Amino acid sequence: MDYIFGPVQSRRLGRSLGIDLFPRKICNLNCVYCEVGPTFSPICQRAAYSPVRLIREEIDEWCADPGRLASADVLTVTAKGEPTLHSGLGEILAHLKARAAKPVAVLTNGTTLGDEEVRRDLMAADLVVPSLDAARDEGFAKVDRPAEGLKLTAVIDGLALFSQEFWGKIWLEILLVQGMNDAPADIAALVAALGRVRIDRIQLNTVIRPPAEAWAHPLSRERLTAIAGHLRHELDLPVDLPFAALNDRATEPVLAAMTDPAMLAAIRDDILHMVQRRPCTAVDIDRTFHLGGPEKVVQLLDPLIHAGVLHRQAHGDNWYYQSP
Repeated sequence: MDYIFGPVQSRRLGRSLGIDLFPRKICNLNCVYCEVGPTFSPICQRAAYSPVRLIREEIDEWCADPGRLASADVLTVTAKGEPTLHSGLGEILAHLKARAAKPVAVLTNGTTLGDEEVRRDLMAADLVVPSLDAARDEGFAKVDRPAEGLKLTAVIDGLALFSQEFWGKIWLEILLVQGMNDAPADIAALVAALGRVRIDRIQLNTVIRPPAEAWAHPLSRERLTAIAGHLRHELDLPVDLPFAALNDRATEPVLAAMTDPAMLAAIRDDILHMVQRRPCTAVDIDRTFHLGGPEKVVQLLDPLIHAGVLHRQAHGDNWYYQSP
């Protein structure tokens, strides 16, 4: 499938079926930490960047199998870039709600929430996860590198307005980059800005996966934990951290896949689709496909590395599989 991938094991959402609206990166930000890579030509205009008809057809095909549908906890609309820039978002969300009795989540960078049409489209979702990495212009410019004309004050105003209109859950993501948006003044500005916003929890993050810019470095575990404690105290909200333990389901490893050629080929194809959207470690891949441990993943993917179909990159203490 071109637009549907997974379900993948998500730290935040459980078993998440992804609906990726774009065939290529379309975004109004060029974040230094983006795991999809740089935004070469930032775009702010909403348009039908991929055919809604084809996305609906894939949703119908996937939902027609009750077993596959039961394997997902949540249906997550995302994109290589910013999904709310797709003008068909509202129709896609409505179709998901009509076809599957599952919660629907949308991951967004939060920059378009000042647009009345975007807010109206998002009303069909059960959960929206917007981002706000900075509440000072300096940090916003350094970390998110917005398209020309995109103003931080308008982003924060849009987030506040959306939070007042939306009836579902809002989990705000904040991603901090060492030395760029993590100073005490940056955190104080975030606290002040979020005092205007109705949110249910905060997802506090840092640079975990290989970023668009190699010089974008993560905060230490100790620093991130301290900031989480401060945000909890000031905002009286739950704050989740990226190194929280995953609560994986007990699932038998698919060891037969290692000897069945047809299943082996299908799993390799699914893994390729997964890493095209985000770099993954062997542990990430094993959590999703249950192949019997990271060493089995390495065994499975080594031929693809040698053939140049996959690339493996070191970042921090981990090795990540990604598209070459």
